Order: sequence, then C-alpha cells, then structure tokens
Amino acid sequence: MLAVLRSGTKRTEIEELKIALEIGGCIVRESSENGKAVLGIIGSNSALQILKSKSCVEETKEVSEPYKLAHRLFQPENTVIKVKDQTIGGAKLAIIAGPCSVESEEQIVDIAKKVKECGAGFLRGGAFKPRTSPYSFQGLKLQGLDLLKIARQETGLPIVTEIMSTETLDEFVEDVDIIQVGARNMQNFELLKELGRTKKPVLLKRGFSATIEELLMSAEYVMAGGNENVILCERGIRTFETFTRNTLDLSAIPAIKRMSHLPVVVDPSHAAGHWWMVEPLSKAAVAVGADGLMIEVHHDPENAKCDGPQSIKPERFRELMAGLSSIACFEKRAI
Repeated sequence: MLAVLRSGTKRTEIEELKIALEIGGCIVRESSENGKAVLGIIGSNSALQILKSKSCVEETKEVSEPYKLAHRLFQPENTVIKVKDQTIGGAKLAIIAGPCSVESEEQIVDIAKKVKECGAGFLRGGAFKPRTSPYSFQGLKLQGLDLLKIARQETGLPIVTEIMSTETLDEFVEDVDIIQVGARNMQNFELLKELGRTKKPVLLKRGFSATIEELLMSAEYVMAGGNENVILCERGIRTFETFTRNTLDLSAIPAIKRMSHLPVVVDPSHAAGHWWMVEPLSKAAVAVGADGLMIEVHHDPENAKCDGPQSIKPERFRELMAGLSSIACFEKRAI
C-alpha cells in the first residue's frame, strides 16, 4: 500500500505516522513524488485504519503486484548504489570486467590492471565456480578470494564474485565489495534471506528460465531482510535456440526499468557464449537502457580454465569500450 501525504505535512507528523505504522507491525519506506511525501507500507491489516485516522494522509493506493519494495511505485526515483568511489544506476555506466574464474595471482592482477586501463570500474572473477559437471574446474575457493583482494589492492577496483552458500557468508561480507548471486541460486531463498541481513550490495542474476516477476520477487527477499542494495542482472534465458549459449532478453531491461527502481546490468558473455557476439550485444544493451555491463575478459581465452569461448582479450575490450562511449553519449550516459 502507498500513502500519499498532503503538501506541507510537517516532518514531526511524518515521523509519528511512521512510528505508529511500525508499532502496528508494518514495514515502512519513505520517498517523495511531486513534492509530497509518500510512504510505502507492507504488513499489518491495521495499516489502513491507522492511515484513515491521520488528517495528513491525502490518499492511499493499493499495490497489486507481489513485489513491493522493488516496485517503482514505492520509489519513483532510480536507485543508485554506491560502491567505494563507483556507482551503479546513475548517469555513469558501470563496467564490470575480468575473467570467469581466478586462476593465479599473476593472471588476476594482470587482467585487473588491463581492464582498469581500459576504463572498467569493477573487477569480476569467480573464486567459487558452480559447474554443470562435477569434473570441471570448481574454482580456487578461499584462495581465489585472497587473490581477488590482492588484485583490488593493486588496482583499487572493487571486486565482484559469486557466493555459493551461506557457509562462506562471513568471508564474503568481510572481503567482497559486491556479492553476486548466480542464476542457479536466484531462488535459493535461504541464501537470499541471509544476504538480506547484510548491507553488502548484491548482484542478482536472472535464473535460466525465470520470469521477470520471479527475478523481482527474489530481489524482494533480499530487500525484505533490510538490504536494499540490490542490482539485477539479465544474463540470458534458456530457449529452444542452441546456436547461442542462452537467449539474451533485451526486452527485459526496459520492462524492469518500468516496473522497478532497481539498477539493471547485462552480462552479454554468458548470454551469447561466443566472444564475437559480446560487442554487438553490449552496444544493444546500452541502447535499451542498461545501467551497466558485466564482461568476461581473459588474456589467453584458448587456455582459460572456464568459459574461454565467450571471453574477449584485453585489446578487444579496449576497442569495445571506445565503441560504447558514443552510444552511451547518445543515451545521455557516460562510461
């Protein structure tokens, strides 16, 4: 439910109303629209009675969709998430780049330096790798986290890496700047609840066959726990097509931006599965309103331990960044 307050409502009245609603068992989030305070309210059936008793309430509106905190009605303005000296969701496009998996100190530090030189604002790299086959490389695990920390120290780039379970949550909260939840864990609700109890930014990837509403409901799990620092990621969905690894749903970006205030980034590497598709898909994603890109970059894709065919080399990443600048400018964004 939304409660629109009358123009000129005093701050003391707003705070008193919020306290009354919270005592009544509600979750309350405040925003503004057209100069008026707006309260987003989730919870108790007594909320309507409380609102009716207050003269400062101009009108109430029901939010029929099951996701509430992620809904644009609850927050009309786009969410901008600050991570160290970088932002995701603002005028500047967030570029997250790096290898699929951390393989060695030399590898991750070298790639980190190169993607930073090209203009990337974040370093991605998998320490824990969920793989379809139990015989595939599973990542360096905690050692991989240590190597990412070294790369961050060398470059200053905030690190983004995937969490697999609640068992390593303490290490991730301590060491990682953005915790990634992979497609396989998008509906791991116990993990999402635990992430909701932290304040660490969460990058939530869309599941293989998840609808947009299901993605937003997973974000709601994190936000309902008190952590509103959620970034959504479109990384392609499974369809009948086999030429590409997945089918990149570009229509999801404007749809989500209409439905929700949360920032949306696109992972063209996992969507395509082919390195030569990364550039056109990246440009298309920026053109339809994505807030950022997550791109796999590897210095030696032919010998990468994970996802080499979809990784681009640093020199091609540099060319891509140059090409994205003009599109971003046209969309009134910056790289």
